[in-house]
Amino acid sequence: MDLELPISSWICMSSLQRGMRLQHHIGRPAASCALEKDISPVEAPCGHTSMPGPTRWPVVGNLLEIIRKGGLKRQHETLLHYHKKFGKIFKMKLGSFESVNIGDPRLLEALFRKESKYPQRLEIKPWKAYRDYRDEAYGLLILEGKEWQRVRSVFQKKLMKPTEVVKLDGKINGVLKDFMGKIEEVRDETGRIDDLYHELNKWSFETICLVLYDKRFGLLERHVVEESLNFIKAIKTMMSTFGKMMVTPVELHKCFNTKTWKDHTEAWDNIFKTAKHYIDKRLSRHSSCPANDFLSEIYYDNELSRKELYAAITELQIGGVETTANSLLWAIFNLSRNPKAQDKLLQEIQNTLTENQIPTAEDIKKMPFLKACLKESMRITPSVPFTSRTLDEEIVLGDYLLPKGTILMINNHALSCNEESFHDGDQFKPERWLRESRAINPFAHVPFGVGKRMCIGWRLAELQLQLALCWLIQKYRVVATDEDDVEILHSGIMIPGRELPVALLRR
Repeated sequence: MDLELPISSWICMSSLQRGMRLQHHIGRPAASCALEKDISPVEAPCGHTSMPGPTRWPVVGNLLEIIRKGGLKRQHETLLHYHKKFGKIFKMKLGSFESVNIGDPRLLEALFRKESKYPQRLEIKPWKAYRDYRDEAYGLLILEGKEWQRVRSVFQKKLMKPTEVVKLDGKINGVLKDFMGKIEEVRDETGRIDDLYHELNKWSFETICLVLYDKRFGLLERHVVEESLNFIKAIKTMMSTFGKMMVTPVELHKCFNTKTWKDHTEAWDNIFKTAKHYIDKRLSRHSSCPANDFLSEIYYDNELSRKELYAAITELQIGGVETTANSLLWAIFNLSRNPKAQDKLLQEIQNTLTENQIPTAEDIKKMPFLKACLKESMRITPSVPFTSRTLDEEIVLGDYLLPKGTILMINNHALSCNEESFHDGDQFKPERWLRESRAINPFAHVPFGVGKRMCIGWRLAELQLQLALCWLIQKYRVVATDEDDVEILHSGIMIPGRELPVALLRR
């Protein structure tokens, strides 16, 4: 639900054009001599070996090899190959963007143990430029240091406590009821849905808007109102223009008032206008008794300005759509290819719920196999292959001294494929999370990130996914319409290379 995940992954795709200037001494052996050469590995004068990595060429670094091996859309496969070739930690360079890549749970755990009080993330310059231009506050994805901690602690009280998140199951189920009706409307006679991913995005968008704004936007109705369409269009425009300004200097766009900058600014204006309207209505409605409302309690019980609330909520809303829908998409696919697991899941649901009973958060607690299915799906087909950190101080990681400013790319894809952690890692085996969970290193599977800056909405996202899968399997048998391979492409998040071959058949 936290946009750091797709943004970090997307930045890795776009790093050649970003023009970032980073330090060029990443990966010297701890307590050894500094190495300056671009060809890795290289012997240091004092007998140590520098951090390994693919051969880097002037200006372009490793980009040519990335392109030769399938391009940026298949970079997750290339980086997995690099981990197998160079080991658990290696360095690479795309243009001027230099990073250290981690694909081992023990190294990730060591990094977590050394995490500073205020861990840093990559800078989102287009968003900061807009906030400064319109005198808006920064949200959790932009803030750093003590201000980040102050605002995050306010939201943690509601979004990170299980006892608080379970109270939202009624709203989640209300949207799911309408979503089931939408599925019946769009299914053809064979059970197929044209563009299932699009329908899942509608469900996810409608859910997070109801939670944050207490407003239904009608995306699951036959005729969507113009206000809702404009809101969605503004978010899509903002994301597409943001992408362009992450690979070209935002200062130039702003200085020359380019179409990209104007479109980006207008899109954010519309997003903030809509968000402010519904946030203000919600706060006014519950001002006399804020404890009765999720958002009002966050605002009235804490030292949070109205501007800070606007900024944080808009970022949470944007971050709570794509990754949640994507995770449910892959869960549906994985269950279609594993009918025995699906049958076992149905049996657990039927043992817990009576016929047509609406599941609650309390019911989900009695469904360990449901949780295992989602966990295994997010392991075998992670929505986001990479997350990141920027070191705010010098550390020793493994055998290497990493200077302040080093960009660390945490390879979730490599972690989840590691045979040391997961036997038969290419197979969908939910049982591993029931039988072997104590033996699995908790840092081998981090779909929502790790540490202080992990996804703040992960509990809400998990509850959405668990309830949605329960509704779907209760009503439909998910079947594979063909057994051909489905290529997985990297586009910020992991997407199928074709429409998923699945059908939903009424039970």
